[in-house]
Amino acid sequence: MAPEDKNRATAAAILPLVGGAANVDSIAHCMTRLRLALHDRSLVDDEALKAIPAVMGVVEDDTYQIVLGPGTVARVTPEFERLVEESREAATPAPASAPASGPASASASASEVASAEELASQGAAMKAARKAKNATPFKLFLRRIANIFVPLIPALIGCGIIAGLNGLLVNLGWLTSVTPALAAMASGFMALIAVFVGFNTAKEFGGTPILGGAVAAIIVFPGVANIEAFGQKLSPGQGGVLGALGAAVLAVYVEKWCRRWVPEALDVLVTPTLTVLVSGLVTIFGLMFVAGEVSTAIGSFADWLLANGGAGAGFVLGGLFLPLVMLGLHQALIPIHTTLIEQQGYTVLLPILAMAGAGQVGAAVAVYFRLPRNGSVRRTIKSALPAGLLGVGEPLIYGVSLPLGRPFITACVGGAFGGGFIGLFNQLGDKVGSTAIGPSGWALFPLLDGNHDLGTTVAIYGGGLLVGYLAGFLATYFFGFGKELLAEFNVSQEPAGATTSGAPGTTTGTASAPAPGPGPDQAKEPAGL
Repeated sequence: MAPEDKNRATAAAILPLVGGAANVDSIAHCMTRLRLALHDRSLVDDEALKAIPAVMGVVEDDTYQIVLGPGTVARVTPEFERLVEESREAATPAPASAPASGPASASASASEVASAEELASQGAAMKAARKAKNATPFKLFLRRIANIFVPLIPALIGCGIIAGLNGLLVNLGWLTSVTPALAAMASGFMALIAVFVGFNTAKEFGGTPILGGAVAAIIVFPGVANIEAFGQKLSPGQGGVLGALGAAVLAVYVEKWCRRWVPEALDVLVTPTLTVLVSGLVTIFGLMFVAGEVSTAIGSFADWLLANGGAGAGFVLGGLFLPLVMLGLHQALIPIHTTLIEQQGYTVLLPILAMAGAGQVGAAVAVYFRLPRNGSVRRTIKSALPAGLLGVGEPLIYGVSLPLGRPFITACVGGAFGGGFIGLFNQLGDKVGSTAIGPSGWALFPLLDGNHDLGTTVAIYGGGLLVGYLAGFLATYFFGFGKELLAEFNVSQEPAGATTSGAPGTTTGTASAPAPGPGPDQAKEPAGL
């Protein structure tokens, strides 16, 4: 089957299971997930969706999210959009209820899904509880911040990899006629990132996106170098993404005020003019300076923290990142990462936080060996490990460690030791950073950068991964299971009545201890594991 046919087949399998085209209000995607706004959640068949081979898991948040993995989601989403459009044009009515079963391939794994039912429901209950706790004004604000920056990640990744390639060619002295062009490709987006942030911010806060972009563009305009504010000359780009964020939010409020008070006949002329004028003046003579000071403080604090307490800071950050994700607080780090990339060319925090995924991988391998008789769990781990190694941690977190309890904690221990390892080298003067946000695990290697040669940077990051794997494995193997948990889950998942070859008529075990099914369970935002 051609790749495009495979992607269309996946989209075609998903569409009826989410209630058909009539049930889909909007379609978007991020790094790993197809995000759908649905009219009626009850029309969705979760279990049949999770049984589709390409689907790695599902999660219900502000949108219904289907985890397809990096690369796949970017190919399936356009096909899904085309199918929805075609279905609407043909006026095909939405199904009255979700199909009772998935595609033919789902039947082969039906017994595994059944054996995973209890843990799957536990994972769903945990997710629902976290969702309720996360519905606070502060966390909803952080979600908005994430919605502003997540669409920028593909460009950050692409430009970051090009920047790494260009740096390698420059150091080797190769293709000197090409490297200036590569430098332009790598730097062009970052030079104008404030404009994109302003555009997305206005869109997210309910204003006119282009006006948000227009106000944010003031920050990167070279002519601001001729303007003096707070007794000093401004610099193009001063305030960066934080200034752009503040300027665009202000523009939204000015625009909304104008919509209320400006006569309709004059709205098309007055509203955009006042929006750009008022918020532009405040940006030039206030926000740029304040945001610039905050941005400088963030960079200075990050450098100071890792230079003076790198090992301890890395240990804490690596160990707490998974719980931060569970609480939705990791979204507050996105503007910080972007600010560091603007200032230094890379963020020193992401490689440390990526160690949380390494601890999760090590913990999953330990679970695999500690539950030798539970075929369902072992199949889940085998199918989810490749994604985990590439930094997609949702399948292992929600399908294995979190529902089991202790292995989630021991995975955090692995992340702490991996983070401490990289933090220690930062403390010794060997900075390890990432030129983009989003990827982690092995997928972060092409984006690595630092203050020393690439070989040293890669070696330190690779060493951190190994430490995270090993610490997560050992902590989980020796401390991740109590006697009761082992007794409950280290059992065969063969149907009751199955016999062993050596003792006819005797059973190999019972299926009374459910375990995760063949695919991952609920997934988070990610973020960045």
